[in-house]
Amino acid sequence: MNLHRHLDKLAYDGGAGEVAQVIPMVKALQQIATTRRLLIVGDSKLVSYDNLSKMHGDDVSFVAPASKVYVPAEALAGLDLTQASRVDYVAARDRGKDPAKLGTWHVYEDTMTLTGPRKKDPVLTLRRVFVHSSARAQAAATARAKKLDRATDDLDRLTRGLGSRHYPDAAAVEARLAVIGKTRRVGAYLRTTTGTCPDTGKPTLTWHFDQQTIDAEAATDGWYALLTNLDPDEADAVQVLLHYKGQEAVERRYSAFKGPLAVAAIYLKNNRRITAMITVVCLALLIFSLIERQVRHALAALGRTTIAGLYAGRPAVPTTRLIFQALAGMRLIPATSGDPHTIPQPTPLQLEILDLLDVNPLEWC
Repeated sequence: MNLHRHLDKLAYDGGAGEVAQVIPMVKALQQIATTRRLLIVGDSKLVSYDNLSKMHGDDVSFVAPASKVYVPAEALAGLDLTQASRVDYVAARDRGKDPAKLGTWHVYEDTMTLTGPRKKDPVLTLRRVFVHSSARAQAAATARAKKLDRATDDLDRLTRGLGSRHYPDAAAVEARLAVIGKTRRVGAYLRTTTGTCPDTGKPTLTWHFDQQTIDAEAATDGWYALLTNLDPDEADAVQVLLHYKGQEAVERRYSAFKGPLAVAAIYLKNNRRITAMITVVCLALLIFSLIERQVRHALAALGRTTIAGLYAGRPAVPTTRLIFQALAGMRLIPATSGDPHTIPQPTPLQLEILDLLDVNPLEWC
């Protein structure tokens, strides 16, 4: 196959929606790839009957989180954490922390069916992996407590201001209640009654948060569902979660690919040259990724995850951008009159990075 000729046909309208491009791109990748078995890890926008049924029919595996349209909150609220299996997984943000403070992960698996928009559409049966993250649950509980506290402050101020020039009547009070419910995102819990005092003519207000609704939402904290067509022999529930968590590394590479390049704009005359340019960019991004991988692996062998002073003088997990920034000030003096090549006054940070990369620039001269 002439790869360049094939790639010439893969340009999409820049204004077209990405959802409609998923299936054509996957099929094109299948034709190009030497290994035809593909795994697509996406976000919730990937989940639609048309997308999933076509991928499943074309032998493309997928893992994607289901939105509440497909897995309602009631399904999450009914889950029992004691019935889920603990996962041996440590989030990147938790590495190096006290083991007692690490977040925990649990998975629970069942199946679900997805029906198409037409009666003749076949029913699609999928594996559904429920995931519980203690860190996510804590974050949800903290966020809810904060917005309830802030809404309470707003409601207390409103109550104290009843009958003032700002809230002279019930209509003004109701308008303010609508704003509080929307901006503090407590409309689902807030229950209010407004009226007018017959003696004073001032507006009245009573309010409370519906604890039953709050408890129902709290029951879903930390839970989300992943849908997949992976065979259980290929990946159990734990491996499905790990596949999904691996998306972050791909997303960072994708971000680098789509992001601005530190070069001047280049105008090319035909698709063949565009393909060649993309090939060069992809090779550069491959090297870009391998540099980060090499440094992180070298750190892991030392039982570390960060480099001291890498980001604004503080320890940081290495990325290629940070590595390049640290090495940017390094200079090489070429050999002259029998004197060897030298690197004048490299910093301790630069020397450590070169050691982790197992690179000696002087050997390249």
